[in-house]
Amino acid sequence: MNGRIKRAAVLGSGVMGAGIAAHLANLGIPTLMLDIVPKDLSEEEKQDPRARNKIAAENKKKLLKQNPSPITTKKSLDLVSVGNFEDNMQDLKDVDWIIEVVVENLEIKQKVYAQVDEHRSEGSIVSSNTSGISIEAMAEGRSEDFKKHFLGTHFFNPPRYLKLLEVIPTKDTDPEVLENMKRFSEDVLGKGVVEAKDTPNFIANRIGTYGLLVTVQEMLKGGYSVGEVDSVTGPMIGRPKSATFRTLDVVGLDTFIHVAKNVYDKVEGEEQKVFDVPDFMKQMNEKGMLGAKSGKGFYQKQKGEKGSVIYELNPETLEYDQEQQKLKTQASGAAKQEKGPKRKLKALVSAKGDRAGDLVWNISKPTLIYSAELLGEIADDITQIDDAMKWGFGWEIGPFEMWEAIGVEKAVKRMQEEGSEVPTWVTDMLDKGFETFYKRENGKLYFYHNGEYVEKKVNEKEINLKLHKDANGVIKKNSGASLIDIGDDVALLEFTSPNNSIGLDVIQMINQSLEEVNNNYRGLVIGNQGNNFCVGANLAMILMEAQEFNFFEIDIVIKQFQQAMQNIKFNEKPVVAAPYGMTLGGGTEIVLPTAAQQASPETYMGLVEAGVGLIPGGGGNKEFYINQLNGLPEGVDLDLQKVANDVFEKIATGKVSTSAAEAVEHGFLNGPESISFNGDHQIYDAKNKVLALDKAGYQPPKQEKVPVVGEAGYATMVLGAKQMQLSGYASEHDIKIAKKLANVLAGGQIKSGTKVEEQYLLDLEREAFLSLVGEQKTQERMIHMLQKGKPLRN
Repeated sequence: MNGRIKRAAVLGSGVMGAGIAAHLANLGIPTLMLDIVPKDLSEEEKQDPRARNKIAAENKKKLLKQNPSPITTKKSLDLVSVGNFEDNMQDLKDVDWIIEVVVENLEIKQKVYAQVDEHRSEGSIVSSNTSGISIEAMAEGRSEDFKKHFLGTHFFNPPRYLKLLEVIPTKDTDPEVLENMKRFSEDVLGKGVVEAKDTPNFIANRIGTYGLLVTVQEMLKGGYSVGEVDSVTGPMIGRPKSATFRTLDVVGLDTFIHVAKNVYDKVEGEEQKVFDVPDFMKQMNEKGMLGAKSGKGFYQKQKGEKGSVIYELNPETLEYDQEQQKLKTQASGAAKQEKGPKRKLKALVSAKGDRAGDLVWNISKPTLIYSAELLGEIADDITQIDDAMKWGFGWEIGPFEMWEAIGVEKAVKRMQEEGSEVPTWVTDMLDKGFETFYKRENGKLYFYHNGEYVEKKVNEKEINLKLHKDANGVIKKNSGASLIDIGDDVALLEFTSPNNSIGLDVIQMINQSLEEVNNNYRGLVIGNQGNNFCVGANLAMILMEAQEFNFFEIDIVIKQFQQAMQNIKFNEKPVVAAPYGMTLGGGTEIVLPTAAQQASPETYMGLVEAGVGLIPGGGGNKEFYINQLNGLPEGVDLDLQKVANDVFEKIATGKVSTSAAEAVEHGFLNGPESISFNGDHQIYDAKNKVLALDKAGYQPPKQEKVPVVGEAGYATMVLGAKQMQLSGYASEHDIKIAKKLANVLAGGQIKSGTKVEEQYLLDLEREAFLSLVGEQKTQERMIHMLQKGKPLRN
């Protein structure tokens, strides 16, 4: 493998193959996607390349209709070309990486690899996405160069969103090829890579499937309902909202049974018993009760008098005879009050005799023991297992982190008292005085391995802010934000308020951080590593003040927010924003005035204030408009009205990007160079962007007047909004909001082409915001958003 992979091929265009091809294309890698020639072609069609490529071509089209979308922007699909196994195998000579994703049949795979070996270029990587067939067996009979460059690369579905990539070398895989592939997968594919051994289902599916089956068996044994199990096996113990049975419905019961059978056929004894899927699930599979794809599985949505109702399956009758149940006990109530998955888990399992506590302990205990038993068989160290479960199954804490949360010694004692056999290496660890599987010291993470703590090696591009703060503390902080030294004379401003929302404390820390940076640092990164970058202003605080008619106080807050954004824009040292996840409303307003941005691929940006009856209040209207003006290509005539209309439409409709790539297209980010392939490297990349700007002699932008469309442009924008109203897409209150927004973007009732000061536009914006926040219908929208988490159309 020489240098980076510039072109790839995917063999197989089913859900997984097409998803992998889309992910590669999202990252700018031209990808050839091949599939079989349809078997039912007429003699005439057999001569037509389009007919022969029909399967791959149709599966490429399906990518546009999938939800969630496997592509970050429609332009990505331009990089996916299609073909077939009979006509295009010779094209493999032109690619650097060939990924096989054909049917899970060893004989078929070996036939495909014989063709690949014939046509590939020497030194090209070949890998399989299999989850159930031996990697070693697939490479039998192949050339020496093929074997040196062959390995397993097991993506998780959907490839765009799930972080885990299990890399599985064979005994013949060149160690340099393995290391280069792992590095490429992290740096370019954006994956969290674990090295797995060539065993059934590798790491995540092996433990995840075991844990799910243990949970099903405990449900039957303890007389719990499907809904009761899900109510305590989701976020309450650090698992996704889909918990156990909703996860099975999403995955598909047929797929799950196939994965379980992979292990069942290759193990024996007590382990095999666990992987024997319960009879009621086999009956569900036979009846086509597969989950989301068949419309019914463990749950079924039924329409009632009060709208749609979710009913849960009765495993004994296979009927949907009751609405979804929740397990409400003293322990589950106590766990809800705790913060973080570790504390919630500990609160649950500590409650012996409680139905919720007993359930969680009885499914956790065997899973923890099983994970420990498999150490050395499926992976070399505990970090590979913990990371695989977090990245592949969405667990917030892996098995060994769960064990620590409960208390290793305490858990082992209880396991032994209940007659369970704990793996010897765990009891030996305790006997030697090691009380935990992990140790954090001097900003580094260590894990227990063969009688000692070993430092966890991570990509140098990963900056873990928690470890950084543990080692170095913070420069300054208040209730809403912290300022951290991240090395090389660069500081980072981290929001710590609930949902990283913007209040006076955050605004205050922004200004203090800029002052500190200008005195002592080369620049500032605004970023964090919470669930989302920033979901906007503190809506509850604004609503409370408005309901108490404290408009003077709201005016002061908005003025301070606007001034803080101007301070960011004109700061003497460079400020780089590192947005990711939900970056909405005020979150986007913080990003827009920065000198540069470094976004995670999954960044969802938009000025969404219209959804709560407002317009942006922190300078977002003005800054978005200016950015669009400045972003016009050189040589393009300036069409002020076209720019104003585009900005007006995006703000009035609350347009949100579905990816960072789309945020670039919408004008929220500067360009493709503003995106980090791997979200874990985002802070590192943002820091380097600060250093590059500083080295280049960064100068803040000059204060310049802004050309606006004036009274005539205002009329044009309002006309567009009224046409939406006539079409039924806008309410009377939407039109009121639209008029306020149009007035701000137009610069008020002045002549088109007039150039105005930025402060003038900010004053118009603040006046409009204050006017709208006093409206009853706006306050109704704000209340609805706070209570229901979604916008109200009124």
